[in-house]
Amino acid sequence: MRDLVAETRVNVQDLVAPLFVRESVDDPVPVSSLPGVVQHSLDSLRREVYELAELGVRSVMLFGIPKHKDATGSSSCASNGIAQVALEKLRADVGDDVVLISDLCVCEYTDHGHCGILDEYGMVNNDATLGLYAATAVAQADAGAHMVAPSGMMDGQVAAIRSALDRAGHNEIPIMAYGSKYASGLYGPFREAVNVNISGGGDRAGYQQDWRNGREALVEVADDVAQGADIIMVKPAVTYLDVIAEVRAAIDLPVAAFHVSGEYAMIMAAAANGWIDGDLVALEQLTAIKRAGAGIILTYLTRWFAEGAQGIS
Repeated sequence: MRDLVAETRVNVQDLVAPLFVRESVDDPVPVSSLPGVVQHSLDSLRREVYELAELGVRSVMLFGIPKHKDATGSSSCASNGIAQVALEKLRADVGDDVVLISDLCVCEYTDHGHCGILDEYGMVNNDATLGLYAATAVAQADAGAHMVAPSGMMDGQVAAIRSALDRAGHNEIPIMAYGSKYASGLYGPFREAVNVNISGGGDRAGYQQDWRNGREALVEVADDVAQGADIIMVKPAVTYLDVIAEVRAAIDLPVAAFHVSGEYAMIMAAAANGWIDGDLVALEQLTAIKRAGAGIILTYLTRWFAEGAQGIS
C-alpha cells in the first residue's frame, strides 16, 4: 500500500555514475575515503562501464587523473590526455548506449589544485581560464564525449564553451553547467580520488559559492541559463535541498544534483560502525534529492542502486 501511494521514486535511469581513470596504472587503485570506489586503469574502466550498462545504468561521468600535472593543467585539453584517451575507448565500446559525460574542470590537472590558471598573485585568473575550458571542451567532444560538464564556476564559462564547441562543429554537444556549486567541506574524499592538494592549504572560496547564501544561487543559475546551458547542476546535494527546490521552481531546464563524496563517505562510515542502516539511509537521501526537484543525480551509489537497492522499503 505504501508503495502504491509513494509520491517519489528513484529509477536507475535517473543516476549518473562518477568514474575515475588514472594514467599509467595497470590495476585499479582503491580510494581509502570512498569505500568501493577506485581509480580505474583504462582496462578496468572499460569493464566497469560495460558492467554498469548491463545493470541498466545509462550515464557515467568521467574524471581523469594524469601522471604529470603542471601550472596550466595542459593535459586537460591534450588529445593524448588520459580523459580523452579513455573517452575514445569508451565511445568505441558503448557507442550511444551509455551517455558519456566528461567533467570539465582542471583541478585534477593543475599542480596547485585550483580550478583554473593562476595570476602572479596566486589567484585564479577567470578570463585566462576560460580559454583553457574552451579548449578542453573541444578536446573532450572530439574524443567522443556526449556531454561536457564545466564545474569550475568561472564567470562566463558556459558562453565560452558553447562558442568553442559550435565553432568546432560540436553544436549538438550539450552543456551540464554547475550553476550552483558551493565552497563546501564535503569534497575531501573526492580530492583524494583525483590526487589534488590545494597549494598553500587554501580553498576555492574565491570562485565557488558561499554556503551561507541561497538567493545567490539563483543569480548564478540564471546567468548560466542565459549563456546557453542545457542542464543545471547543484552541488552538493543533500546539504542544499532547499537550493535544488528553488532552482527547480525557477527554470524549465533539467536540474541535476551531485551527491558528493563527503555525503557518500559519511553514509559508508556510519554504516560500517553499525550506527545506521546504510542501505536505507542511502535510498532515503537519493529519494530526498529527487523529491527536492533533481531529475538527474550523480552519485557514487549508482552501482549499489542498480544491483538491487530498488527493493528496499
